[in-house]
Amino acid sequence: MKKTANLKKIAILLFAVIALFVCAAVPAFADEPVEGANDGSVSVEAIAVSEVYIDADGNELDLTVYDDAKTYLDAYTTNKEFDDNFEVNSKIAMDTVHGDTPLFGKFWSLLPPIIAIVLALITKEVYSSLFVGILAGGLMAANFKPLAAMDNIVSGGLIDAISGTAGIFLFLVILGIMVVLMNKSGGSAAFGRWAAKNIKSKIGASLATFVLGVLIFIDDYFNCLTVGSIMRPVTDANKISRAKLAFLIDATAAPVCMIAPISSWAAAVASYAPEGEGLKLFIQAIPYNFYSLLTFVFIIALTLMKFDYGPMKLHEQNAVNGDLFTSGEKVSESLEGEKGNEKGIILDIIFPIVVLILCCVAALVYNGNGNTFAGMNFIDAFSNTDATVGLPWGALIALVISIIYYAIRRVVKFKESMESVPAGFKAMVSAITILTMATALKNMTGLLGAKVYVAALMDSAAAGLDKLLPAIIFIVACVLAFATGTSWGTFGILIPIVTAMFPEGGTIMIIGISACLAGAVCGDHCSPISDTTIMSSAGAQCDHLNHVSTQLPYAITVAAVSFVNFIIAPFINNAIISLVIAAVMMVGVLFVIKLVTNKKAVA
Repeated sequence: MKKTANLKKIAILLFAVIALFVCAAVPAFADEPVEGANDGSVSVEAIAVSEVYIDADGNELDLTVYDDAKTYLDAYTTNKEFDDNFEVNSKIAMDTVHGDTPLFGKFWSLLPPIIAIVLALITKEVYSSLFVGILAGGLMAANFKPLAAMDNIVSGGLIDAISGTAGIFLFLVILGIMVVLMNKSGGSAAFGRWAAKNIKSKIGASLATFVLGVLIFIDDYFNCLTVGSIMRPVTDANKISRAKLAFLIDATAAPVCMIAPISSWAAAVASYAPEGEGLKLFIQAIPYNFYSLLTFVFIIALTLMKFDYGPMKLHEQNAVNGDLFTSGEKVSESLEGEKGNEKGIILDIIFPIVVLILCCVAALVYNGNGNTFAGMNFIDAFSNTDATVGLPWGALIALVISIIYYAIRRVVKFKESMESVPAGFKAMVSAITILTMATALKNMTGLLGAKVYVAALMDSAAAGLDKLLPAIIFIVACVLAFATGTSWGTFGILIPIVTAMFPEGGTIMIIGISACLAGAVCGDHCSPISDTTIMSSAGAQCDHLNHVSTQLPYAITVAAVSFVNFIIAPFINNAIISLVIAAVMMVGVLFVIKLVTNKKAVA
């Protein structure tokens, strides 16, 4: 046994070393930069056409200077649409950037997250896998110059990741504190007792988790942790594994937000769409968002059919025998070890959650309306809001109100409330660490110009494919979101490309937008480095890699059916008929899988 473990460690180390050597060898495959690139000189013909570019904000960019060239390429889609000399200017900018980063805007820009994901799935260890991916990305972006690589890793990667997601970290910590408070008050235990009396089956517990996830649609981060904290006692009592709970949370987080017009996701999509068309496009795309809608069909059908497949089957079998975790890291004692006050009642868990929802909605609207409630337009406010600011705002107010409420109820003393602060923070350390490293890895793909590569790839795919484009867009979005771990970043890259690809106002454009959004959610749903996946694990208090490995077969099944329907939909050209066909196909696929699974079990 010990010898096998040692061999595994050696194999893992060899894989990491080989991956880094591959990264080191990759520049040899990059195109040679134009002579004189990045030193201020380019061809006479290029200078004659365009040497200095004025961007949309009126800023003057010298495309023979590295920083200006990279700024130009970062706005690839916008410049392609509005720059009359785009071909020449983009070549000058690309040649300039290639002088320092030969791999910029090429397939190799996706290599760091691929390394991290493969390592994570092999080793079942997420921290070192993410770090190796960040290291590979930093080295590649610096053309293997050690000091420049360190600057990329520390400044461009980790520090930017922390500063960019500090608001979400604060939100996570506050929610962790509130979960500890709810446990101390006895509210969680009281809800568990009520649920044990009223929800007496796995089907009931699963469907209750699903319904609650659908109801909390304003934001996926908020959804993951809130649903997890409320439903954990219920699913535990009904012997549902933590991996299955994590799947139910994840499957009703981003997919729900992606079809809810009043959500942070709708606001994000609206900000990337043509001015004034964002919310309209989002609503029109909902009926064709096959992945999100079929995920709901999948959950309901799977629950009522009473079966599981893939790695999830083992987790569910073990849960019936009392083992909710099967393997990996066990639940944090800071959240589950608290018995709580015996005077606790159901209101002690419902009141803080309701206050949290109301405060978060109000804070999101306030932030989106320019930090005022005067002259408020609810939809416009949601379109302009920043969830990284609004959610911590609302959560902090809800925390203060909850502490006062518990003190008045005399179920949690003030001193005990203050003891909950470090306990709540400690419970979220793992999620915050993974989120930081996953965001840093995403930043590495940005330094390597992944979005430029994908934009160019989509341009070439558009030629002569017409009705097959939505299916292609879906696959591209899936791959990009899976590799980068961000659905927002994915549709931020693809929406401007998709809107420029199709005739304005046509059904095919709506299907294309839906394919982009569905693919972004699907890739994010599958990715072990996705923030939503990470927080679903945190909300369920489930080992992260257990969640990823058990969820993947389910997500791929829904994705396969969605892909087929994105091929069919442009030919049918009717949202209702397309959706009915997709739902019937999803249920049919599950019946086939159940039949095959049962035959294997008998054999």
